[in-house]
Amino acid sequence: MDIDPATLTISTAMEALRRRDFSSLELTEACLRQVERLNPVINAFITPTPELAVQAALQADALFSLQPSNLKDLALLGIPVALKDLFETAGVRTTAGSRFFTGNIPGEDAEAVLKLKLAGAVILGKTNTHEFALGVTGVNPHFGAVRNPWEPSRITGGSSSGSAAAVASGMCLAALGTDTGGSIRIPASLCGMVGLKPTYGRVSMRGVVPLSWNLDHVGLLARTVWDAATLLQVLAGFDPHDPASADVPVDDYLVHLEDGVKGVRVALAVGEYIEASDPDVWAGAQTAAQVFKDLGAQVERVDLSWIADLAQANTRMTRADAAAFHRERLAVHPDWFGADVRQRLEEGAALTSSEYALARRTQAEGRRRFEMFFAKNDLLLLPTTPIPAPPIEGTDAIEAARQLTRFTAPFNLTGLPALSLPCGLTGGNLPIGLQIVSKHWGEAKVLQAGHAFEQATKKHNFRPNI
Repeated sequence: MDIDPATLTISTAMEALRRRDFSSLELTEACLRQVERLNPVINAFITPTPELAVQAALQADALFSLQPSNLKDLALLGIPVALKDLFETAGVRTTAGSRFFTGNIPGEDAEAVLKLKLAGAVILGKTNTHEFALGVTGVNPHFGAVRNPWEPSRITGGSSSGSAAAVASGMCLAALGTDTGGSIRIPASLCGMVGLKPTYGRVSMRGVVPLSWNLDHVGLLARTVWDAATLLQVLAGFDPHDPASADVPVDDYLVHLEDGVKGVRVALAVGEYIEASDPDVWAGAQTAAQVFKDLGAQVERVDLSWIADLAQANTRMTRADAAAFHRERLAVHPDWFGADVRQRLEEGAALTSSEYALARRTQAEGRRRFEMFFAKNDLLLLPTTPIPAPPIEGTDAIEAARQLTRFTAPFNLTGLPALSLPCGLTGGNLPIGLQIVSKHWGEAKVLQAGHAFEQATKKHNFRPNI
């Protein structure tokens, strides 16, 4: 059967698998053909694992033949997914996009990877990332630049660069990523995908190479909000062995997904800091707010320029925390780091304790201010990134990070759940992302709103021509 994985979602693929329209092996082989065809150009994967994927697909098909009574526990049975190369994988190298870890072969799976496998997912391999996740361009000096499927001369965003590119180009149906300052939502925005950063502590970080212990989040990239909700249902939960994991009950993210947004209080972020975005991006956000109003939500404009301080504090904490984690490597082999990553690490190491303490104070103040904000509002809307994907050539990695994290980093600092989803295209045919944010543990509300917008606009149906 001729299967085009670029046209499938987890939902439609699961329906087809249950009907026996095609097998997991056939679907997996179709994805592997996409990897073989497109990876030489897009460079989404560092380490494909085709043999392991075929083995897992055969096991999934065997389970389908047994017609298991409770497929809810196997929500991803036979679905091909990919992993950002920060997630430890038993017997498969985990490089973190670095020279230091090129031969690193873990003995165990990260907790999030284990959950995917227990849900029946087929792992296709490990995706490219900005080195040690410390950057947002996806230009890696050791493994090459990841290229945007919409326009290969442009960046994907990062640091979950390969994960976004792999989903956008049909190499897989979904992928895991991590997000410390926007590293899931930025590439989701620039590649026209759905990207979810849950609440801090919602998904276990155990077995993931850290960037910042205080700001890292595990999340996901997918094609639809329904798929994102399905993946989060698999991944969410308390892990007592992860110091950052929170023992908070997990919602059913699918049961109210189609309830709509009638009567929901929505704040559209405005102000000089927000409205300085590219005109197409800002127009897209305003149009999205009107969609919510048309769907019955109560929409008000709220000046959110004060989040600039949160973005700056997030940058300082990220660099300082990263410098602490890499202190020995930085001392022994500074030349093994790419130039932009080494500069950030050195700046982080040079931060004083007073500067770090002030950043932590800004974090506490920001969390409290958003607690008060979400006592009056249910949701916040703003662009995911202020600009569409810039060119690979001529883009300074450090300046790109400052610009592209403006609207994402504040929600890492405060730990709030944030969803990016497609809301249109620029005049140059590049994707624009809309970001939806809610209170802590408000993933269900964010997903419900995202699904309502998605169904009303169908912007998620836009596909790159590859």
